[in-house]
Amino acid sequence: MQLYCFPYKGCKPNSRLGIQMLSVQPDTKPKGCAGCNRKIKDRYLLKALDKYWHEDCLKCACCDCRLGEVGSTLYTKANLILCRRDYLRLFGVTGNCAACSKLIPAFEMVMRAKENVYHLDCFACQLCNQRFCVGDKFFLKNNMILCQTDYEEGLMKEGYAPQVR
Repeated sequence: MQLYCFPYKGCKPNSRLGIQMLSVQPDTKPKGCAGCNRKIKDRYLLKALDKYWHEDCLKCACCDCRLGEVGSTLYTKANLILCRRDYLRLFGVTGNCAACSKLIPAFEMVMRAKENVYHLDCFACQLCNQRFCVGDKFFLKNNMILCQTDYEEGLMKEGYAPQVR
């Protein structure tokens, strides 16, 4: 299997929305900002939730980060406008690591092997403790994560020679 890194749990698709940065045309009537209700006279404005915003007015309700600066996505739920991290922190699903059994927060990056989920630091060969990097090969045998060397040694002990391609 090839190794890839994923966020633990994503959000529901209908709560993730895009942000567009638009250039204000000098010959158009100034648009009103959905955040402060003042006219937008800046060179650029943001369009999100089918409304127009000053760059400073489209902020996360929790951490106050400017959403136009942290990416092109915002999240909404319970009448809140949120950045990805706060959305996952408030509404994401958490679970336990298959190796250490400790809690994995919803916003944390994880490794997955079939139905098991691991902290990045816990994803290692369960015989020699070799850590894997993204793109490395690993093997899953009897629900144990193994490096290629330990997997092949196990096959040899069982009397099976691995097929090398």
